[in-house]
Amino acid sequence: MNETVNSKVDFKAMEEILKSFDYKKSYLIAMLQKVQAIYKYLPEEAMTYIGEHVDGLSPATVFGVATFYAQFSLEPKGKYEIKVCDGTACHVRGSLPVLNAIKEKIKLEEGKFTTKDGLFTLEIVSCLGACGLAPVVVINEKVYPQMTPDAITIILDTLMKEEQ
Repeated sequence: MNETVNSKVDFKAMEEILKSFDYKKSYLIAMLQKVQAIYKYLPEEAMTYIGEHVDGLSPATVFGVATFYAQFSLEPKGKYEIKVCDGTACHVRGSLPVLNAIKEKIKLEEGKFTTKDGLFTLEIVSCLGACGLAPVVVINEKVYPQMTPDAITIILDTLMKEEQ
């Protein structure tokens, strides 16, 4: 077992999660969702723990499922998860200038999705299902319709001030 002293994973909490799903491999996705809800990503130690403690699974199988589904992240996410829709309606109505304004405001490094301070994670999604409100941005499940670069800058300024 990987229950090291330096681990970020609470193995008692992991045990409770597995117990709540009766250690059944058929609940693997639900287990992973619960773990991700706690840590905001899937720590390697947590996936290994599940693979070692649920009959019929292996750490490799758990990792395979976690990497197959786009809903799971193997990298830590920021406190604020920003999703920018770039589906057809949002794209046509100006999602790219909004996206660029976000990148500039949060000082996101090229090729990175999460800021160095761990405050923001930016994700571009194909559709948020709110085409009539385009362009749409979602921050931690709160929907911001008809976004403009100026409007998103004000929202981000407010979030940043709350963190000081």
